[in-house]
Amino acid sequence: MKIPFISATFGVVMITTAFKMDITIHNTPSKASQFEYKPFWADEFNKNGLPDAKKWGYDVGGSGWGNHELEYYTKDNLKNARVENGKLIIEAIKEPFEDKNYTSARLTSKGKADFLYGRFEVKAKLPKGLGTWPAIWMLATEHSYGQNYWPDNGEIDIMEHVGYDPNVIHASVHTKSYYHSIGTQKTAVKTIPTSMTEFHVYRIDWTPEKIDSYIDGELYFTFKNEKTGWKEWPFDKKQHILLNLAVGGDWGGQKGVDDSIFPQKFEIDYVRVYKMKK
Repeated sequence: MKIPFISATFGVVMITTAFKMDITIHNTPSKASQFEYKPFWADEFNKNGLPDAKKWGYDVGGSGWGNHELEYYTKDNLKNARVENGKLIIEAIKEPFEDKNYTSARLTSKGKADFLYGRFEVKAKLPKGLGTWPAIWMLATEHSYGQNYWPDNGEIDIMEHVGYDPNVIHASVHTKSYYHSIGTQKTAVKTIPTSMTEFHVYRIDWTPEKIDSYIDGELYFTFKNEKTGWKEWPFDKKQHILLNLAVGGDWGGQKGVDDSIFPQKFEIDYVRVYKMKK
Protein backbone atom coordinates (compact mmCIF):
# COMPACT_ATOMS: atom_id res chain seq x y z
CA MET A 1 0.00 0.00 0.00
CA LYS A 2 2.87 2.36 -0.75
CA ILE A 3 2.87 5.26 -3.16
CA PRO A 4 6.53 5.48 -4.22
CA PHE A 5 7.98 8.98 -4.41
CA ILE A 6 10.34 8.33 -7.33
CA SER A 7 10.71 9.97 -10.70
CA ALA A 8 14.28 9.46 -11.96
CA THR A 9 15.18 6.74 -14.44
CA PHE A 10 18.47 4.95 -14.98
CA GLY A 11 20.07 2.61 -17.47
CA VAL A 12 20.38 -1.10 -16.85
CA VAL A 13 23.59 -2.52 -15.46
CA MET A 14 23.82 -6.17 -14.60
CA ILE A 15 26.36 -7.27 -12.00
CA THR A 16 28.12 -10.57 -11.51
CA THR A 17 29.52 -11.52 -8.14
CA ALA A 18 30.73 -14.39 -5.95
CA PHE A 19 28.33 -16.14 -3.62
CA LYS A 20 28.51 -18.19 -0.46
CA MET A 21 29.19 -21.86 -1.01
CA ASP A 22 26.18 -22.93 1.08
CA ILE A 23 23.50 -21.67 -1.32
CA THR A 24 20.32 -23.70 -0.98
CA ILE A 25 17.06 -23.69 -2.87
CA HIS A 26 14.11 -23.51 -0.49
CA ASN A 27 11.22 -25.86 -1.10
CA THR A 28 11.78 -26.15 -4.83
CA PRO A 29 8.78 -27.93 -6.37
CA SER A 30 9.30 -31.56 -7.38
CA LYS A 31 8.33 -30.80 -10.96
CA ALA A 32 10.93 -29.28 -13.24
CA SER A 33 11.55 -25.66 -12.25
CA GLN A 34 11.17 -22.78 -14.68
CA PHE A 35 14.21 -21.19 -13.07
CA GLU A 36 17.93 -21.88 -13.05
CA TYR A 37 19.34 -23.72 -10.05
CA LYS A 38 21.93 -21.12 -9.06
CA PRO A 39 21.34 -17.38 -8.65
CA PHE A 40 22.82 -15.09 -11.29
CA TRP A 41 22.65 -12.05 -8.97
CA ALA A 42 22.76 -12.04 -5.19
CA ASP A 43 23.97 -10.32 -2.08
CA GLU A 44 24.98 -12.66 0.72
CA PHE A 45 26.07 -9.78 2.97
CA ASN A 46 29.46 -11.26 3.80
CA LYS A 47 31.48 -8.06 4.23
CA ASN A 48 30.94 -5.87 7.27
CA GLY A 49 30.39 -2.16 6.80
CA LEU A 50 28.18 -0.18 4.48
CA PRO A 51 26.05 -2.10 1.97
CA ASP A 52 27.87 -2.93 -1.28
CA ALA A 53 27.75 0.25 -3.38
CA LYS A 54 28.05 -1.82 -6.56
CA LYS A 55 24.69 -3.42 -5.76
CA TRP A 56 22.75 -0.90 -3.70
CA GLY A 57 21.94 2.77 -3.82
CA TYR A 58 19.70 4.80 -1.52
CA ASP A 59 16.47 6.74 -1.71
CA VAL A 60 17.15 9.72 0.54
CA GLY A 61 15.00 12.26 2.32
CA GLY A 62 12.01 12.96 4.53
CA SER A 63 9.34 13.76 1.96
CA GLY A 64 6.86 11.29 3.43
CA TRP A 65 7.27 9.18 0.28
CA GLY A 66 3.66 9.59 -0.82
CA ASN A 67 2.41 7.91 2.38
CA HIS A 68 3.00 10.58 5.06
CA GLU A 69 5.79 8.47 6.54
CA LEU A 70 7.62 9.93 9.53
CA GLU A 71 11.23 8.87 8.93
CA TYR A 72 14.14 10.53 7.16
CA TYR A 73 15.96 8.03 4.94
CA THR A 74 19.71 8.56 5.22
CA LYS A 75 22.59 7.60 2.91
CA ASP A 76 25.89 5.91 3.79
CA ASN A 77 25.00 6.01 7.47
CA LEU A 78 26.10 2.91 9.39
CA LYS A 79 23.53 3.58 12.10
CA ASN A 80 20.68 3.06 9.63
CA ALA A 81 22.08 0.56 7.09
CA ARG A 82 25.05 -1.72 7.62
CA VAL A 83 26.28 -5.24 7.11
CA GLU A 84 27.39 -7.11 10.22
CA ASN A 85 27.84 -10.79 11.01
CA GLY A 86 26.52 -11.89 7.62
CA LYS A 87 23.32 -9.84 7.77
CA LEU A 88 22.10 -6.57 6.33
CA ILE A 89 20.68 -4.45 9.14
CA ILE A 90 18.24 -1.66 8.33
CA GLU A 91 17.63 0.15 11.61
CA ALA A 92 14.98 2.72 12.46
CA ILE A 93 16.05 5.09 15.23
CA LYS A 94 14.12 7.66 17.26
CA GLU A 95 16.26 10.76 16.83
CA PRO A 96 15.85 14.27 15.41
CA PHE A 97 17.21 14.61 11.88
CA GLU A 98 16.47 17.50 9.53
CA ASP A 99 12.75 18.12 10.19
CA LYS A 100 11.95 14.52 11.18
CA ASN A 101 12.04 12.63 14.48
CA TYR A 102 13.14 9.25 13.12
CA THR A 103 15.86 7.99 10.79
CA SER A 104 15.97 4.81 8.74
CA ALA A 105 17.15 3.59 5.32
CA ARG A 106 15.67 2.61 1.97
CA LEU A 107 18.01 0.61 -0.26
CA THR A 108 17.41 0.20 -3.97
CA SER A 109 19.10 -1.78 -6.76
CA LYS A 110 17.87 0.70 -9.38
CA GLY A 111 20.44 1.39 -12.08
CA LYS A 112 22.73 -1.25 -10.60
CA ALA A 113 20.64 -4.39 -11.09
CA ASP A 114 17.30 -4.26 -12.90
CA PHE A 115 15.38 -7.40 -13.76
CA LEU A 116 12.77 -8.74 -16.16
CA TYR A 117 11.25 -11.98 -14.82
CA GLY A 118 12.89 -14.42 -12.45
CA ARG A 119 12.70 -15.92 -8.98
CA PHE A 120 13.41 -13.45 -6.19
CA GLU A 121 14.20 -14.75 -2.69
CA VAL A 122 14.87 -12.70 0.43
CA LYS A 123 15.50 -14.29 3.81
CA ALA A 124 14.56 -11.85 6.55
CA LYS A 125 13.54 -11.29 10.16
CA LEU A 126 11.08 -8.45 10.74
CA PRO A 127 11.07 -5.63 13.30
CA LYS A 128 8.33 -5.42 15.90
CA GLY A 129 6.23 -2.75 17.49
CA LEU A 130 3.53 -0.20 16.77
CA GLY A 131 4.47 2.06 13.88
CA THR A 132 7.00 -0.17 12.10
CA TRP A 133 6.46 -0.86 8.39
CA PRO A 134 9.16 -3.00 6.73
CA ALA A 135 8.91 -3.91 3.05
CA ILE A 136 10.60 -6.02 0.39
CA TRP A 137 9.28 -4.84 -2.96
CA MET A 138 9.89 -3.94 -6.59
CA LEU A 139 9.21 -0.95 -8.84
CA ALA A 140 9.54 -0.29 -12.56
CA THR A 141 12.94 1.07 -13.50
CA GLU A 142 11.60 3.23 -16.32
CA HIS A 143 8.39 5.17 -16.92
CA SER A 144 7.07 3.16 -19.88
CA TYR A 145 3.28 3.31 -19.46
CA GLY A 146 0.64 5.94 -18.79
CA GLN A 147 0.85 9.50 -17.52
CA ASN A 148 1.79 8.59 -13.95
CA TYR A 149 4.88 6.60 -13.02
CA TRP A 150 2.86 4.99 -10.21
CA PRO A 151 0.67 3.01 -10.31
CA ASP A 152 0.73 2.88 -14.12
CA ASN A 153 4.10 1.09 -14.32
CA GLY A 154 3.40 -1.39 -11.57
CA GLU A 155 4.60 -2.36 -8.11
CA ILE A 156 5.26 -5.86 -6.78
CA ASP A 157 5.21 -6.26 -2.99
CA ILE A 158 7.12 -9.39 -2.02
CA MET A 159 6.61 -8.77 1.70
CA GLU A 160 4.94 -6.03 3.74
CA HIS A 161 4.21 -6.02 7.45
CA VAL A 162 2.72 -3.38 9.75
CA GLY A 163 3.52 -3.52 13.44
CA TYR A 164 -0.04 -2.97 14.67
CA ASP A 165 -1.06 -6.24 12.95
CA PRO A 166 1.78 -8.50 14.10
CA ASN A 167 2.87 -11.52 12.07
CA VAL A 168 0.36 -10.92 9.25
CA ILE A 169 2.38 -10.86 6.03
CA HIS A 170 1.05 -9.19 2.87
CA ALA A 171 1.84 -9.87 -0.80
CA SER A 172 0.34 -7.48 -3.35
CA VAL A 173 0.57 -5.99 -6.80
CA HIS A 174 -0.41 -2.49 -7.89
CA THR A 175 -1.27 -1.45 -11.46
CA LYS A 176 -3.32 1.23 -13.22
CA SER A 177 -6.41 -0.98 -12.92
CA TYR A 178 -5.63 -2.61 -9.59
CA TYR A 179 -4.54 -0.53 -6.61
CA HIS A 180 -5.76 0.27 -3.13
CA SER A 181 -6.79 3.89 -3.67
CA ILE A 182 -9.61 2.80 -5.99
CA GLY A 183 -10.45 -0.33 -4.01
CA THR A 184 -9.24 -2.87 -6.57
CA GLN A 185 -5.86 -3.90 -5.15
CA LYS A 186 -4.85 -7.53 -5.65
CA THR A 187 -3.42 -8.92 -2.44
CA ALA A 188 -3.26 -11.83 -0.01
CA VAL A 189 -2.14 -12.34 3.57
CA LYS A 190 -0.53 -15.15 5.52
CA THR A 191 0.12 -15.34 9.27
CA ILE A 192 3.66 -16.34 10.26
CA PRO A 193 3.77 -16.55 14.09
CA THR A 194 7.56 -16.26 14.23
CA SER A 195 8.08 -13.55 11.59
CA MET A 196 9.63 -11.17 14.15
CA THR A 197 11.74 -13.73 16.02
CA GLU A 198 13.01 -16.00 13.24
CA PHE A 199 14.18 -15.70 9.64
CA HIS A 200 11.80 -16.70 6.85
CA VAL A 201 12.18 -16.82 3.07
CA TYR A 202 9.94 -14.41 1.18
CA ARG A 203 9.80 -15.15 -2.54
CA ILE A 204 8.11 -14.36 -5.81
CA ASP A 205 8.27 -16.25 -9.10
CA TRP A 206 7.69 -13.71 -11.88
CA THR A 207 7.08 -14.99 -15.41
CA PRO A 208 5.29 -13.53 -18.47
CA GLU A 209 2.19 -15.45 -17.37
CA LYS A 210 1.88 -14.69 -13.65
CA ILE A 211 3.42 -13.64 -10.36
CA ASP A 212 3.37 -16.23 -7.56
CA SER A 213 4.16 -15.28 -3.95
CA TYR A 214 5.56 -17.72 -1.37
CA ILE A 215 6.69 -17.83 2.23
CA ASP A 216 9.11 -20.65 3.07
CA GLY A 217 8.12 -22.34 -0.18
CA GLU A 218 4.36 -22.24 0.43
CA LEU A 219 2.33 -20.51 -2.28
CA TYR A 220 -0.29 -18.07 -0.96
CA PHE A 221 -0.90 -15.52 -3.72
CA THR A 222 -1.10 -15.61 -7.53
CA PHE A 223 -1.63 -12.70 -9.88
CA LYS A 224 -2.22 -13.81 -13.47
CA ASN A 225 -1.56 -11.91 -16.68
CA GLU A 226 -5.04 -11.32 -18.09
CA LYS A 227 -3.48 -10.38 -21.45
CA THR A 228 -5.72 -7.33 -21.70
CA GLY A 229 -2.99 -4.68 -21.79
CA TRP A 230 -0.60 -2.63 -19.67
CA LYS A 231 -3.27 -1.23 -17.35
CA GLU A 232 -3.71 -4.72 -15.89
CA TRP A 233 -0.22 -6.10 -16.59
CA PRO A 234 2.64 -3.60 -16.82
CA PHE A 235 5.02 -6.35 -15.68
CA ASP A 236 6.75 -6.86 -19.04
CA LYS A 237 9.36 -4.20 -18.25
CA LYS A 238 12.38 -4.28 -15.95
CA GLN A 239 11.97 -3.68 -12.25
CA HIS A 240 14.39 -3.17 -9.37
CA ILE A 241 14.44 -4.31 -5.74
CA LEU A 242 13.78 -2.10 -2.72
CA LEU A 243 14.41 -2.88 0.96
CA ASN A 244 13.22 -0.40 3.56
CA LEU A 245 11.91 0.15 7.06
CA ALA A 246 9.38 2.96 7.30
CA VAL A 247 8.00 4.54 10.46
CA GLY A 248 4.32 5.47 10.66
CA GLY A 249 2.62 6.51 7.44
CA ASP A 250 -0.88 6.11 6.07
CA TRP A 251 -0.83 2.36 6.67
CA GLY A 252 2.00 1.69 9.10
CA GLY A 253 0.88 4.49 11.39
CA GLN A 254 -2.87 3.88 11.34
CA LYS A 255 -2.83 3.07 15.06
CA GLY A 256 -0.02 5.39 16.03
CA VAL A 257 3.68 4.95 16.79
CA ASP A 258 5.07 3.62 20.06
CA ASP A 259 8.29 5.55 20.62
CA SER A 260 9.35 3.16 23.40
CA ILE A 261 10.10 0.37 20.89
CA PHE A 262 12.99 2.11 19.13
CA PRO A 263 15.52 1.34 17.84
CA GLN A 264 14.12 -1.47 15.68
CA LYS A 265 16.02 -3.65 13.21
CA PHE A 266 14.95 -5.19 9.90
CA GLU A 267 17.46 -8.01 9.34
CA ILE A 268 18.13 -9.57 5.93
CA ASP A 269 20.27 -12.68 5.54
CA TYR A 270 20.43 -12.68 1.75
CA VAL A 271 18.85 -11.52 -1.50
CA ARG A 272 19.00 -13.98 -4.45
CA VAL A 273 17.71 -13.70 -7.99
CA TYR A 274 17.38 -16.69 -10.35
CA LYS A 275 16.94 -16.42 -14.11
CA MET A 276 14.15 -18.10 -16.02
CA LYS A 277 15.39 -21.03 -18.05
CA LYS A 278 15.55 -20.45 -21.78
